[in-house]
Amino acid sequence: MRITTRGRYALRASLALAKLGKDGNPVSISHLAEQENISSVFLEQIFFKLRKAGLVSSIRGPGGGFYFAKSLDELTIKQILDAAGEDLNITACDKHTVDCEHIGDCLSHHVWEDLTKMVNDYFAGITLSSIIDKHQDIFNA
Repeated sequence: MRITTRGRYALRASLALAKLGKDGNPVSISHLAEQENISSVFLEQIFFKLRKAGLVSSIRGPGGGFYFAKSLDELTIKQILDAAGEDLNITACDKHTVDCEHIGDCLSHHVWEDLTKMVNDYFAGITLSSIIDKHQDIFNA
């Protein structure tokens, strides 16, 4: 498993949106890009994916931007990473691959499968709200 730049930026931008939009107002891509020092073109791609997944909504025009479609205590890191297109599998191993010599008798596959479940459960258990609550000093800075 490798979290790509897209996944890391999706989480950073989501936390920035939580901070900048905490009054409920939409936040523009250009403002998020400036605050996080991320390309606005790249952020547009990320937020398109987040919107398609139903995590954020947007308002067009002057004063428009993005805002969360769900409450922060419902939004998990896993949802954000999934929406960004991250693959949270620990290994590329797939016991269903026809080319695998060990299909049907691979015990190590179960180890990777269990670890993948643990990682997915871990990320599914962390909400944006829990990150903010844990790090209030940074969030309010």
